[in-house]
Amino acid sequence: MKDKIKIAVIGCGTIANSAHIPAYMAAEHAEIKYFCDIIPERAARAVEKYGCGTAVVDYHDILDDPELDAVSVCTHNDMHSVISIDFMRHGKDVLCEKPAARILSEALEMEKVSYETGRILSIGVCNRYSNSVNRIKKMIENGDLGDVYHVHASFRAHRSIPGLGGDFTTFASSGGGSLIDWGVHYIDLILYCLNEPKVLNCSGEAFSKLGVDMKNYVYTSMWAEDTKNVETGTYDVDDSVVGLVRTDKSVISFNGAWAQNIGVHETYIDFIGDKGGIRHQYCGGITYYTAKDGALMEVKPEYRMNDMHRDEVLDFVECVRKGERNRNDIRYAVATSKIMQAVYDSSAQHKEIDVL
Repeated sequence: MKDKIKIAVIGCGTIANSAHIPAYMAAEHAEIKYFCDIIPERAARAVEKYGCGTAVVDYHDILDDPELDAVSVCTHNDMHSVISIDFMRHGKDVLCEKPAARILSEALEMEKVSYETGRILSIGVCNRYSNSVNRIKKMIENGDLGDVYHVHASFRAHRSIPGLGGDFTTFASSGGGSLIDWGVHYIDLILYCLNEPKVLNCSGEAFSKLGVDMKNYVYTSMWAEDTKNVETGTYDVDDSVVGLVRTDKSVISFNGAWAQNIGVHETYIDFIGDKGGIRHQYCGGITYYTAKDGALMEVKPEYRMNDMHRDEVLDFVECVRKGERNRNDIRYAVATSKIMQAVYDSSAQHKEIDVL
């Protein structure tokens, strides 16, 4: 087992600087060898800021470096599958940000190459490392909720379309809107807590309403505003979505919106069982509801919250050192991709879609 693995960070934007790079810098057994970005200034700034590594513009230049062990792919969605597959075919392990890919066929190809080459491919669905999420998973496994027959997720905001007119709202770059950007985390979290149920069919509707008239879209703040382009850009993705997913264990429903004409921000997941239920405030704590000795009970456990992004990256480092796959393996991400693809297909065809 290697004492220290050498890493390349591909894409030096927001998620790289807020999550991946700080975690690698804190990891005892990792060393960043390259910072790569198609914008040369970004890569150079990373080298200067973190005091290590070499700035690279074209990732192809480092594919064959025999010292390089693994990479973090922190680019936009349209390059996830391309870059991940290239590095796996050159003998490198990969941690790729969510979603795995824009469309299901790309995710399936990533899975295929990962298992053909024997390379680790982890997808950045960091909630699998959340203390709250793992507490929920354990409570379900212990039978505290009984038969979990329904899970409902809400990921709704008033007007929070990111980078209007840029890559986030362009299907060719992103593969979708509110569902693939926000919903991916909620769906994956639910599948993880339910111990990866088999998905049977999906029905849904995706709406592209509030962001279409980009020049007249009213908002108070916008994520990735530096990438917006309301003059000549594109808006062809969903700004809200509803869905129903049947599995062999539970029914999953969700209601999500980047933007809605309801001024309430609601981000939670309800796990509903016949013995008890849990509401998880997304990225926060949990409340457990049940009945005992003829009385209704409401319990709010108190515990230390962890940095799930950091723990995800640190676990990836250890998995690369050991040559072992982890809880974020691509095969789990494919299940989420199947659901999202089926919901989009259901919306386009206005009928229920079987998931194979």
